[in-house]
Amino acid sequence: METPPARRRAPGMSPERRRQMIVAAALPLVAENGAAVTTGQIARAAGIGEATIFRVFADKDELLDACMAEALRPDHVLEQLAAIPLDQPLIDRLVEAAEGMRAHMARIGTVISALHASGRPLERPAVRSPGRGAEGAPRLDRESSFKDTRTALAELFEPERDSLRLPPDRLAALFLAMVFSSARRPEGEPEPSADLVDVFVHGALTRPPSEEDPS
Repeated sequence: METPPARRRAPGMSPERRRQMIVAAALPLVAENGAAVTTGQIARAAGIGEATIFRVFADKDELLDACMAEALRPDHVLEQLAAIPLDQPLIDRLVEAAEGMRAHMARIGTVISALHASGRPLERPAVRSPGRGAEGAPRLDRESSFKDTRTALAELFEPERDSLRLPPDRLAALFLAMVFSSARRPEGEPEPSADLVDVFVHGALTRPPSEEDPS
């Protein structure tokens, strides 16, 4: 009788991949419950045993730090900016960029507010940027995150470089500052992305004032 070949076991998930999976499951719960979320809730959301969490995280605090770091990572918004087609009008490009950045800031605000409301000190762990440093290591501070975002925004201005009043990188810095400032609008006010972009591109005046106009 022929012996059936031994079945190969599927390769186990790497610790870093398991950490990412747990953090992805934990983030919505952290945004909803803050530090009051339990590791049991997170384990159920991830479809794993609770003990599995503590194979890759020393304790719940380390897991919460990882959730904060994930919320702060610029990777997602950088991918969105890179995917904006450069053949569409500049205003459309910038509106899409503004909406993507505002959504990113809203996600960060939700996580920070939930943790703060639940009484956890708001430490700011280092965030990570794609393609830099050893796998899993914190590699990016806030200043570098802004720099990467500014570089991605400058690319959106490049097709109009010859008709711009300022270089693309300078306009990107101004646009980034404007979007971040507009994120702190009173609750209930409409999203101002289109209006902000229109004023940014065309100015506040319907036409330049005449030099002969005494007023």
